[in-house]
Amino acid sequence: MDKSQLKQKALAEIDRRADEIIEYATAIWKYPELGYKEFKTAELTEQKYEEMGWRYKKEIAITGSKAYLKDDGSKPSIGIVGELDALHIPVHPEAHPASGNVHACGHHSQMAVMLGVGYGLDVVKEYLSGEIVMVAVPAEEYIEIDYRNRLREEGKLEFFGGKQEFIRLGAMKDIDICIGSHSAMDQTKLIGVGGSNNGFIGKLVHYIGKEAHAGGSPHKGINALNAAMMGLMGIHANRETFRDEDTIRVHPIITKGGEIVNNVPADVRMESYVRGKTVEAIKDANTKVNRALKAGAMAVGAECEIHDHPGYMPYTRDPNLEECLIKSVTDLYGEDEIKHRGHSTGSTDLGDFSCIMPTTSIGMAGTEGAGHSRHLKIVDPIKQYIVPTKAIAVAVIDLLCGDAEPAKKVIRGFTPTIKREEYTEFMKKLVD
Repeated sequence: MDKSQLKQKALAEIDRRADEIIEYATAIWKYPELGYKEFKTAELTEQKYEEMGWRYKKEIAITGSKAYLKDDGSKPSIGIVGELDALHIPVHPEAHPASGNVHACGHHSQMAVMLGVGYGLDVVKEYLSGEIVMVAVPAEEYIEIDYRNRLREEGKLEFFGGKQEFIRLGAMKDIDICIGSHSAMDQTKLIGVGGSNNGFIGKLVHYIGKEAHAGGSPHKGINALNAAMMGLMGIHANRETFRDEDTIRVHPIITKGGEIVNNVPADVRMESYVRGKTVEAIKDANTKVNRALKAGAMAVGAECEIHDHPGYMPYTRDPNLEECLIKSVTDLYGEDEIKHRGHSTGSTDLGDFSCIMPTTSIGMAGTEGAGHSRHLKIVDPIKQYIVPTKAIAVAVIDLLCGDAEPAKKVIRGFTPTIKREEYTEFMKKLVD
């Protein structure tokens, strides 16, 4: 069976199971869960693995899993990545009524694409010289930092991002190449390719003041909320020093502003990211941010505790893998339906994968409204779920057909920026 016939067979299987893929996406949409809490989503996914007879490993990084199409040790091995977690946006009209969670970043779509690619390639796997692994990863959204820090203190994880944990736990050792997907909220063309993303450092900040009666004796207290506000103003005063080419983003939130309204606030908590295009730019901006936060405490005589945590590495697509992907999707859909993307100041833990192995991803059309907002909705399930499934499936066939020389060439041409065995220590030192 030649490559063209393999593609037609895989595409026909995806079409045959299109309703099932959409139903699976809809089921996840209806039960959104936050990072490291995606137990129902994991259960639904593992049921699909079992229905297909795929061997799988579960409870990786709490809720993650991997399923193998061939399970015979074939190489090269390509991981198809999907993300399990949702966001907390209670004002979204389709937010879960009990939790307030919603898939307003479209991770449910990634899971549908991951599963759909597995369906399509399962019927041609015997003709492919390599393994295909479905990689369902928790906790891409770097949120609830305090909760994840408690999990870390309990020894349940080390890093706050799911892909970071997959690397640390050795779950990526048997995978040579990764391909992901993501909803593209500004995209009218069928497939988005190319681009890069900021990395970041995550922050927990604790201002400690002295409580006193806010009306009767505020002079006896130390106002930790004022310290925090001064710290925020200090950050703002530094923004003109951030270079445009470094694409720095600093966006703190106050998660606790005190205890009761008639006491001087003595316990104030903040979370923040410091994002940038390069590790050097992130570290430079973070030094300025920490200086400003501490100055806010000094201004009113409060204390400031700053706990920096490894965020995500900047995401850079492997150029050789990207070239293969672009050719595959262009052959399938035509140049007019391909959107070539630039740098994004958002972040993804695909950046961490991209440091240790050849990695790329595609953008999916079919949504309306801004991501991470009450307005995001799926308006075209075929474009959102089925079109990208076919795109990745044909790309994998192009990489693994025959003797898998295209995939082998990608692997030979890749130079890691972090060696897999050094990743954990590198990330820890990043915030020392």
